[in-house]
Amino acid sequence: MSSLTMQVSKKLESFLQGTKKLYINGEFVASASNKTFETPNPATGETLATLYEAGPEDVDKAVKAAREAFDRGEWRTMNPAERSRLMYKLADLMEEHKTELAQLETLDNGKPISETTAGDIPLSIEHMRYYAGWATKITGQTIPVNGPYFNYTRHEPVGVVGQIIPWNFPLLMAMWKMGAALAAGCTVVLKPAEQTPLSALYLAELIDEAGFPKGVINIIPGFGETAGEALTDHALVDKLAFTGSTEIGKKIMEKAAKSVKRVTLELGGKSPNIILPDADLKKAIPGALTGVMFNQGQVCCAGSRVFIHKDQYDKVVDEMAAYSKSLRQGAGLHEDTQMGPLVSKEQHERVLSYIEKGRQEGAKIAAGGTCPYEQGYFVSPTVFTNVEDEMTIAKEEIFGPVLAAIPYETVDEVIERANRSEYGLAAGVWTENLKNAHYIADRLQAGTVWVNCYNAFDAASPFGGYKQSGLGREMGSYVLDNYTEVKSVWIHTGE
Repeated sequence: MSSLTMQVSKKLESFLQGTKKLYINGEFVASASNKTFETPNPATGETLATLYEAGPEDVDKAVKAAREAFDRGEWRTMNPAERSRLMYKLADLMEEHKTELAQLETLDNGKPISETTAGDIPLSIEHMRYYAGWATKITGQTIPVNGPYFNYTRHEPVGVVGQIIPWNFPLLMAMWKMGAALAAGCTVVLKPAEQTPLSALYLAELIDEAGFPKGVINIIPGFGETAGEALTDHALVDKLAFTGSTEIGKKIMEKAAKSVKRVTLELGGKSPNIILPDADLKKAIPGALTGVMFNQGQVCCAGSRVFIHKDQYDKVVDEMAAYSKSLRQGAGLHEDTQMGPLVSKEQHERVLSYIEKGRQEGAKIAAGGTCPYEQGYFVSPTVFTNVEDEMTIAKEEIFGPVLAAIPYETVDEVIERANRSEYGLAAGVWTENLKNAHYIADRLQAGTVWVNCYNAFDAASPFGGYKQSGLGREMGSYVLDNYTEVKSVWIHTGE
């Protein structure tokens, strides 16, 4: 495969030079240990950039900087309109650098440039602007109470927030979390995933240019078992926000319980996507397939369990297999690429192991199941048939381009089977019958239900899961409750 740096902008070429530094207390600094790590280009396996690795000492410096900025700095007491202005300024700078951000996200994660250009980066900017607008609209209430009292409430920032983001949508997940925290008046220590830290560090340069006060935003690339644990355990952190696996989310929740830290968790999923007999198959087949293959299947809400009525099963599976074979895989910077590589060697091996497990347990491959290139972390879009509910590929989150096609007979049966999971993040329904759509949506145990669509998002709409898919909600006005404490104030007005 050809060199992937030839198409990037001059600004981005310059950014990728040298060893990338941590951003702590408004300064770009080397790590205390001077330890470094490399982030590879997933399309080639070659080193993309070298970064200083944040360790416990660096986390401590970042948290103390955020604590100082919150307790004694100007951010918490700053006029909300001024906070809003700085957030809008950051969004404007992101807009100015959207080409570099899109290319960087593609290089670091592997996803197609068409997706980062049309999706990741515009949505990231939209989220920052949405919460910039909220900064001036967080209000309390006056409450009529008995007796000679005047009672009102205040929504105050929770304090120092540790935010740990995943590698599948690096910049977008940072904006989901950071925007709401800043609007509420919190200070932030952000740990990007070690696989995809570069867009967060590019963002740090824009944060610095926007003029945020020192210590308000700190960005510390490092590994989960060192930097992540140090951030989770730090006594000066008031709240943790994490997106990632359910396994790690449980550990974070357990650690946070020791000091009763506030926690928001957006975790894993094994989402059902149900195609009813009356669905428009011309829309449902590509829609359901995209629902799991989007972002190479590396999406927590991927509709990886596709339920198809038994009378249509063979027809739908054949068409899905044909459609999946038509998807163009390649390096993300190539304009015609529809699917890029998986993010890392470890993820590549994980997905291949699930495909082999599916074979061993008796499922049949209708399409894919192979590595199309010798170089890079590519897995072809895979469609499994002959899948039963108790198979591993129908129960566990694979986080790759693997679809399990499962037959069903009745609506009530498929609802029960769709809910037979420890997860409850999202679900999809394809039908031309509005009554069926409402009936099923009411009964699915999922935080989001899409009808005749999938993976639709907006900054104003909440996102989060039932059961082991998480705790709390991201986005919309709902997330602001996670970053504020409600204070009730009573004033005696009589004798």
